[in-house]
Amino acid sequence: MKVGMYYNNSDVRLEEMPVPDIGNNDILIKVKASGICGSDVMEWYRIKRAPLVLGHEVTGEVIKVGLDVDKFKPGDRIFTLHHVPCEECPECLKGHQTACRDFQSINNFEPGAFSEYLKVTGKSVDTGTLKLPDNISYEEGTFIEPLGTVLRGLRATGIKPGDSILVIGAGLSGLLFIKAAKALGAGLIMATDMQENRLEAAKRFGADYTALAGEDIPSTLEGVNDGRLADRVILTTGAMPAVEQAMDSVERGGTLLFFAVPRPEDKVEVDFNRYWRNDITLKTSYGSAPIDHYQAIELMSSGRIEVKDMITHRLPLEQIASGFQMAAEGKDCLKVIIEPGSQD
Repeated sequence: MKVGMYYNNSDVRLEEMPVPDIGNNDILIKVKASGICGSDVMEWYRIKRAPLVLGHEVTGEVIKVGLDVDKFKPGDRIFTLHHVPCEECPECLKGHQTACRDFQSINNFEPGAFSEYLKVTGKSVDTGTLKLPDNISYEEGTFIEPLGTVLRGLRATGIKPGDSILVIGAGLSGLLFIKAAKALGAGLIMATDMQENRLEAAKRFGADYTALAGEDIPSTLEGVNDGRLADRVILTTGAMPAVEQAMDSVERGGTLLFFAVPRPEDKVEVDFNRYWRNDITLKTSYGSAPIDHYQAIELMSSGRIEVKDMITHRLPLEQIASGFQMAAEGKDCLKVIIEPGSQD
């Protein structure tokens, strides 16, 4: 079978690998669609394990099932995840599923979703694979995982109806935050980014106001929000100037969510005096758990969150190198979907 082998953002090669054999508890799927995630093009994060086949925002058709699998059958339309929590450790039982050691260390995909066929094993079969509703297409289903991460992040902020929201970084994740916050009843929503085309997308998808990242964001925010900063600030980029803007943009009693973080070598200086006196909370959010995907599916299936309008490029596996280049540059695209079966 053909796979897209990742060496670095500028070197993703079409290579051949054997179709994986499955065991009694595994399933084999024919990949129908796989989205290029922002983390896939986070080169400093990925290159240390290269070469490898990436891809985790995936949907497909079940082709084979192991002898002990009774939850699925050939022909089922499914969405599946490579990382799932154990649901038994103290972290899982306290609601911190993405801090689970199994979640962070075990990859249940072989080889990865940028391939014609994908073997799914372990708990990813039991709790990480869900049937797609009939009204969610394969390409729309690739948004279940990224939307799940966004919903988990919003839950971490303690968002309430009417809260003012500032989204710093209007890439795919930032735009999903705008859509999800609006669906959950947010009040004023403002977005910032360095690119005008992303700010235009932010307005289309529900932002009330936008601003270029180089502006005085706190003053701009106060000017449109009755003299107040934001109740919830969502940081979707790890760029240090964005971090500084985010930390200056939180209202008293508000929350700053580090959905993205700076590179390990970048250190954030924090004067905690203001946060302490003004009851400001700093939160982090990493990944998503099965509960988040059920919510994502419900919001998509009910029509409360539309995602098809975020897809800008659909490419066959043979053009994966171009897809990675576009996604890494992020200038003229929002969501790039790789469709390995598009040339069948």
